[in-house]
Parts: sequence; C-alpha cells; structure tokens
Amino acid sequence: MKASQHNLEQYLKSVIDDSELEHQLPAILQCFTHLRLQKNDFFVEEGNVCKYFCYINYGVLQHAITVQGEEKTTYLGLKNSSTSALNSFMHSVPSRKNIKAISDCDLWIIKSEDFATLLKNNRAFKAFYYKLIEKQIYRIDDYRIDLLTLSPEERYHKLLENEPNLLQEVPLHYLASFLGISNRHMSRIRKNTK
Repeated sequence: MKASQHNLEQYLKSVIDDSELEHQLPAILQCFTHLRLQKNDFFVEEGNVCKYFCYINYGVLQHAITVQGEEKTTYLGLKNSSTSALNSFMHSVPSRKNIKAISDCDLWIIKSEDFATLLKNNRAFKAFYYKLIEKQIYRIDDYRIDLLTLSPEERYHKLLENEPNLLQEVPLHYLASFLGISNRHMSRIRKNTK
C-alpha cells in the first residue's frame, strides 16, 4: 500500500466503524487512484459532469457558486475528509458549482462506475457511504440553523472552536464567504477577537 493511501484506509475505518467489515477494505482501496491538484486547479467546473468522488489527503477544496457576479463559498473540503459534487457525480448531470483547489491538494479519487459497483457489491463501502451521508445531513442542518440563529460573531467563534486550523489553512475571504459575512465585517470580527 502506498504511504498516503494509509490515511485513506484509516479514514474509511473511522467512518465505517465496524471491525467485521474490515476484510472488505482492500477491494475498496484498489478502486481509488492518486491525483494531485495545484492551487487554483478545478476538481470540477460548473456545467461539467463531476467524474470523481475524492478523499482529501491534504489541501483544501472550495465549493463555490457565482451569484450576481460574486463568488460564494458553499463548503470547504478539508484534509482527512471526502467530497464531490455529489448530485452531478451520482447522476451524471452538469454540476451547479465549481470545486477548486485553494491550496495544493493530494487526493485519492474514485470514478463513478467503480463507486456504483462498490455500493452494490461491498457491504463495507455501503456502510461508509450511508454513514458519510448521514453525517453530512447533520452538518448541513446545523449550518443552516446557525445561519438563521447565530450572529456573524457567534458563527466565527463557533468555527474557531470546531476547526481551529482553518485560519492557517484557508484565506480569510473564503472563510468570510462560507460564514455568510462580508470581508469588511470579518476583518472587524477578527480584530476584536484578538
């Protein structure tokens, strides 16, 4: 096994969380291939079909849409997580968003055909996918509630509490966009936090 694929294996085990299914991991791992993206490379561009689902070994992938000419960050895929333009990937429809590397990225990718085969034939991968989707639904729900109930300052502090490394890994304007805060307001919040 390649060195960095070890991280993918550990990630799969942590999500699956069932030692009885570990014997099925080699079949999953052999379906993933390595991909490096340089900063500003696209994982998928809006209007194109997303061909891959990925595990992020290191780096940050920004999910973004353009609204009235302004880029809005909808999600940040971070180290030791997985991501895709899922509707596009699963249904071969054009992506409604861009996914771009905002730093150099080291990824393990799987094609949709292999993904579908594993979902159908591999109990461990099916468990992985189910638990991953469940966690994402919880995160999306929490995020939407936070947008409606927390002040910009509270959203910023919650992000710092839950993801303290983000300030070092992600440029401020991406974080501001992700939190639904203007760049100017974000600078003010950071200044008052120190």
